[in-house]
Parts: sequence; structure tokens; C-alpha cells
Amino acid sequence: MPLATCDEEQLEIKLLLEALYHCHGYDFRQYAYASIRRRILLHLKNNQLETISSLQHHIIYSRHAADRLLIDLSINVTEMFRDPLFFQYLRQQILPLLQHTEYLKIWHAGCSSGEEAYSMAIILNELNLLSKSQIYATDFNNKILSKAKQGIIQLKNMRLHIKNYIDAGGTEQFADYYNAKHNYAILSQKLKKKIIFSHHNLVSDAVFSSVDLIICRNVLIYFDKALQQKVFQLFNESLNIGGYLCLGSHETLCFSPLSKQFKTCSETLKIYQKKADKQL
Repeated sequence: MPLATCDEEQLEIKLLLEALYHCHGYDFRQYAYASIRRRILLHLKNNQLETISSLQHHIIYSRHAADRLLIDLSINVTEMFRDPLFFQYLRQQILPLLQHTEYLKIWHAGCSSGEEAYSMAIILNELNLLSKSQIYATDFNNKILSKAKQGIIQLKNMRLHIKNYIDAGGTEQFADYYNAKHNYAILSQKLKKKIIFSHHNLVSDAVFSSVDLIICRNVLIYFDKALQQKVFQLFNESLNIGGYLCLGSHETLCFSPLSKQFKTCSETLKIYQKKADKQL
């Protein structure tokens, strides 16, 4: 079978994403092309499929095939206290400014398997803010959300998590936050009960709630510019005045039309604060 040309391959990918959206409601049509292409081709290889068109046929007629593709299109790279300097800045510079909030609401958008949401709960606990806080952790991938709710981590990964915790300014014994069982670490129920894991699709769903802090790191880099602006508007509408937006290291609000509505707290760490109208 002759190889598809670049134009033919691009058309096949476009039709595949249209089928995924119209048949199953998942919209990847505005994801960055290079990233989505790489993941689709890897999916073909792993599932021994010869063409993108054959994959399209499978996902139209099989929900199971669509779910398998969805897993491979998801971005699920995370760890506890990922980028420790970011969490240290939150601990020392941002969260103390929110300590007088009557009830602190935090949204982890694109939470993947939940490690960063649990990291936030640990910091809140050590700042004596956990009891008056609620963390909303959302993702569009229901399978990864089920894993996140369990709060179970492989023990072999704990050395890295402990190092990150210490580098992020942790003040307690990290072992107090989990129980070891066989080859796994089961995170504390005290942390779990303050996190609500729920389905939310940044591409298509509406404003989540009025929140004080939004963390969405290393998700928007997979979106095209138009979709990034749409999500920025969603975040802007979701944030309370004076609330904070935290992005990934390769993401920025600076070139967005909404940038004037935010104060830059740290361009290095990509942390921004929503201004009051009179400050615009």
C-alpha cells in the first residue's frame, strides 16, 4: 500500500478528529497538529493498524476503540510537587495572601492522575488552610479520573516525590501522608476528602465555578492559539477578583488579549493575578 502524502495524512487526521467529536463528543480539532499527529501515529503502531482511515472506521463503530484512542490522546505526565520551585512559591508567596479568604476554592484543570492536586492538599494542610479549603480536580478522561480518586501511587516512585516535597519547602514527615501496602503508597484520607475529582472538558464545557486559584500546567501547549484564547476566557470568567492563574513553564498569558486583566506575579513561574476592574 502506498504511503499517504502529507496532505492526505492531514486530511485523514482531520476526518478522524471530526468522527471522534461527532460520534463520541470529544473535541481534539483545535489541538496542536504536530502533537496530535504524533499521538495518533503511536496509537496506530501500538494497535497494529495500517492507516488512519482504518482507525476512523473502528472508532465510529466501536466505543471501546474510541476509549482506547482517547487514552493515547490524553496527556498524563505528572508527579507530586512537579517543579518544586513552583510549589515553593505557592507556599511562600501566594497561599499566605489567600489565608483570610472565608472559604478557599482551588481548581486543578487537567489534573490527570491527581498527583498535583494531592500536593496542593499537603501544602494547605501545612499552612493550616486545608479545613477551610476545597480542591476541584478535573479532567476529560474518566479512566484517569478513576485512578486519581484512588490516591494510590507506586512505592518505587516515592523517592522522587519525597525529594520534590523537600525541595518545595515541605515541613513535615512525608511518610505521614500515606500508608505503605505491598508495592503501593495509599494517600491519606485526610487529603482525599478535600478533593473533588470530576469530569470537565476545557475544550467544550462551561465555566467551572467561582474560584480563588486555578492551576492548569502543561495542558495549553497542546492547544492551538484560538483554543488557548478560549480557555483563557474560561479561566478569566471562573476566577474571583484577586484570584490567581498558574500555567506551565512553556505557557504564558502575556500575548493574550486578556493579559491586561491580569497582573504578572512571576513570569518565570507563569503565575498571574486577576485585577479588579478599576485597575484595568
